[in-house]
Amino acid sequence: MGCVKFVVSGRVQGVFFRASAREEALRLGLTGHARNLPDGTVEVVACGDDAGLAQLERWLELGPPLAQVRRVERSTADIAAPERFRIA
Repeated sequence: MGCVKFVVSGRVQGVFFRASAREEALRLGLTGHARNLPDGTVEVVACGDDAGLAQLERWLELGPPLAQVRRVERSTADIAAPERFRIA
């Protein structure tokens, strides 16, 4: 089990991105968080198996219907896996 940080840019705030990302993460059995950042991006930290993380990354590239994702940056997150997925 690993943890990954995604930073999603584009039209991603105010379009239910965090709530939709949480739903998708829960569906995939992942834990972590989604939060808005001051620069208009959304940070998603997710922990789980490689297959689930890859599926989440593909979903983040599209986002929910009202979003317009421009870019998804991925990096390793060196954190202890949380017990649940939350919106921060």
